[in-house]
Amino acid sequence: MTIKNIIIVGGGTAGWMAAAVLSRLKSDRPLNITLIESEAIGTVGVGEATIPPFVEFNQLLEIDERELLSQVQGTFKLGIQFVNWGKQGDSYIHPFGAYGYNMRGISFHHVWHRYHQDGDKRPIQAFNLETMAAHFGRFARTQDFQRDDLPPVNYAYHLDAGRYAQYLRKYAEKRGVVRQEGRIADVALDNESGFVSSVKLEDGREFAGDLFVDCSGFRGLLIEQALKTGYEDWTHWLPCDRAVALPCFREDGSPPPPYTRATAHSAGWQWQVPLQHRNGNGHVYCGNFMDDDEAHDILVNNIAGKPGADPNFLRFVTGRRKKFWNKNVVALGLAAGFMEPLESTSIHLINTGVNKLVALLSLDGVTQAQEDAFNRLTGKEYARIRDFLILHYNATQRDDSEFWNYCRTMDVPETLTEKVELFKQNGQIFREEDELFTESSWTAVMMGQGIQMQGHNAVADTLIGRETRKEVDEMEKSIRFAVQNMPGHGDYLKRYCPAPAI
Repeated sequence: MTIKNIIIVGGGTAGWMAAAVLSRLKSDRPLNITLIESEAIGTVGVGEATIPPFVEFNQLLEIDERELLSQVQGTFKLGIQFVNWGKQGDSYIHPFGAYGYNMRGISFHHVWHRYHQDGDKRPIQAFNLETMAAHFGRFARTQDFQRDDLPPVNYAYHLDAGRYAQYLRKYAEKRGVVRQEGRIADVALDNESGFVSSVKLEDGREFAGDLFVDCSGFRGLLIEQALKTGYEDWTHWLPCDRAVALPCFREDGSPPPPYTRATAHSAGWQWQVPLQHRNGNGHVYCGNFMDDDEAHDILVNNIAGKPGADPNFLRFVTGRRKKFWNKNVVALGLAAGFMEPLESTSIHLINTGVNKLVALLSLDGVTQAQEDAFNRLTGKEYARIRDFLILHYNATQRDDSEFWNYCRTMDVPETLTEKVELFKQNGQIFREEDELFTESSWTAVMMGQGIQMQGHNAVADTLIGRETRKEVDEMEKSIRFAVQNMPGHGDYLKRYCPAPAI
């Protein structure tokens, strides 16, 4: 069955990211791409923080960075600050860039540990450009330095998710994607294959398709309600199941910091995502340990200004569909699964899902091999991210609430246990296959939350000579020089991508 009609069910960030990428397949082909969404159905719209691969996603679409950030009230992001996670009062930054650089084939944190044993008092954070720039509220891009002897700046964006969807809608429609307004009332399945053959709207219009992309959110209109795919529940590892989102104005006039903040509370955590014109805020919590009113009160009492809208309460079940690609339906975004936005992976999983779909897609038809590969690769990706998120909850000394007692003592996947034990033993972290989070990411969270290396790679013991010490000193100096010569993040935004007044 040749693919001539692709139907995207649902708009929002997921739908329009899919539409933007798939629109590039049209060219002169007889390919129709239709996106069906209803303005009467709201989007979750809280996925406002991204990670560095998202920068590349927009570059591949040939989107101008300055124009995009201006239109979506965007700011830059160098990492995530975690407050109160290991212990109350603790704070650390998970940066986007590496600590130092590899020396003699080993990661820098091994060398740092060896020097630390010899009495070197410099924290490992001093050897990471993004951490130091975030700490001082500064920002610049690598190309702004016009010097190749300074470390690169790794960054992502904070953006208004609703505005980003609008931006991509214009992009996709310009390239031939057709948007249809309406709510889907019925889904028809082929009697022989079980494939989805068409969707019917409440007004009676019917749209037939060869491939369907389900971006209908938690409901999973096609992947779950029509195809009964099933869901793998991860609540026992990631127990938060509710959130309340609430934007606010920054009333003190302070510039937006170049990082996301995640502050742990008694039964969950609060996000702060700084945009040019406001902060995005939310409180993710566990309904078994906290009710909605208390969660809302905690959030309102810990934001930087007056609320800019009514609170948006959400309920969810962490986990994933048992299949992401089932027959001729591919689920993206919340329709595929949900892991809370602790490490800003929601938009990233849309990004990689679309990328894998395009890489595997053959317009000659849907095959079992495509479906199997997509499901295997996406399943591994979800599992690796899941383990990283579990680490944040499990690696804690907090015993001030029943929630944290549960998280601290819960059984975790063997894959995570192995990773932690290897790091404790000699600082070794194996980045398996193409998993998202790097050695530096795992190191930042484990050390930031109290998991200490008891040893290091034996090669580090050979790197204690004068020349190596000089190289390590120069590493720190170059980072300090770069940060000192960066403008403040707010000043950079005003010069590079100022957003129009609202």
